[in-house]
Amino acid sequence: MPDLTIGRLRGGFCVSWYEGGKRRRYQLEACSRKEAEAEALDLFNRHRSIAGALTVTDIWHAYREQKAGRQITERMKYSGKPVLAHFGAFRPDQISTELCREYHRKREALGRQPGTVWTELSHLRIALNWAVKQRLVEYTPPIERPTPPAPKDRYLTHAEIDRLLATKMEPHIRLAIILMLSTAARVTAVLELTWDRVDLDRGQIDLRKNATGPRKGRAVVPINAGLRDALQEAQQAALSDHVIEWAGGPVKSIKKGFASVATRAGLQGVTPHVLRHTCAVHMAEGGVPMAEISQYLGHSSTDITARVYARYSPQHLLKAAEIVDFTRPRVAV
Repeated sequence: MPDLTIGRLRGGFCVSWYEGGKRRRYQLEACSRKEAEAEALDLFNRHRSIAGALTVTDIWHAYREQKAGRQITERMKYSGKPVLAHFGAFRPDQISTELCREYHRKREALGRQPGTVWTELSHLRIALNWAVKQRLVEYTPPIERPTPPAPKDRYLTHAEIDRLLATKMEPHIRLAIILMLSTAARVTAVLELTWDRVDLDRGQIDLRKNATGPRKGRAVVPINAGLRDALQEAQQAALSDHVIEWAGGPVKSIKKGFASVATRAGLQGVTPHVLRHTCAVHMAEGGVPMAEISQYLGHSSTDITARVYARYSPQHLLKAAEIVDFTRPRVAV
């Protein structure tokens, strides 16, 4: 057996050894000493066999394979093309700040926006962080990203919503629009929604595909009166398990159909995601507490919601503004 030391760490077992004059220590999952010895040996052999060998390409594909079925892996199929062309042959320990900056310059020269580059490099960082947690690599190298773009401020006014809904369109496009406006759901969640997650009796929609996820931006939301009418009409004519259907089957994308409707309605800069933003803005303008909006949007933290939507609330900073209103008469003390 290699020169391994089994010890205790945070209430459990750990293993440590020296490599190149550096001590390496890892927490183990074992519950007994015997199990710890076996796990430690497996971990040591695994580490020795892969240490210094994995490239970014290896890690990228391993991450996508383990996370298969999640939305991010689908997006990484496209972001991976430029990322792996630039970083793929490197090991994580070979990635430098200058290498990241060079990537940014190349993408910028091709006309890619900073937001796109930020997303691509974020995917790289996510994959490398995962590799550290899986004990495939020792540490996450610094991944310098461009400054993320400010949140887009485009949302629909009441008049624009009326114009959009008054425009002639296919029934499945109309139902998708009403769903996004009423639930703040992303278009992917709407297209994946099945009737078994629509509870008209309780008046709720579960936007999650199952109990474990995906959860980003997905929540259990109430059904308002307008949405209920649209759902009941659609359910009577349903030919499949999917709420949004075409020719008796699920719909993969409404990008072109939605864009066509927005153009006919005379709306500029409107994408399906704008409808999610529109829903949240109108809730904030109506004085709905940030905590409730956060739950509606499926945000992991109210801080995220407040950072984007608090400024739309009529109560936002009102107390602070009143305190610094020095034109009001003051009561003499």
